[in-house]
Amino acid sequence: MSKVTYVEHDGTATEIDLQDGWTLMQGATMNGIDGIEGECGGSCSCATCHCYVEEGKLGLLPPMGEIEDEMLDCVVSERRPNSRLSCQIKMSPALAGIVVELPEAQS
Repeated sequence: MSKVTYVEHDGTATEIDLQDGWTLMQGATMNGIDGIEGECGGSCSCATCHCYVEEGKLGLLPPMGEIEDEMLDCVVSERRPNSRLSCQIKMSPALAGIVVELPEAQS
């Protein structure tokens, strides 16, 4: 288990322990974090799990795939250089302590 902090658009921060191998989207939806919808259940086909990953952890993430990149072109809130889909980020010891900010809107 590793810690992840979700920061909602209003500044509310929630820290949870997330089992390694689970996605950041799963952690948010299973813990009632507002701001992550995950309408497609994590199949990278809806972009309602858009998040902003802290700059210091971006280099630890697997490269963004073509489908994720295309889906990020469809997000409701601003796409930023640190935008990722939380369904594509699996928790690992290397990501322990990661902080993700949630956008103002998902849909």
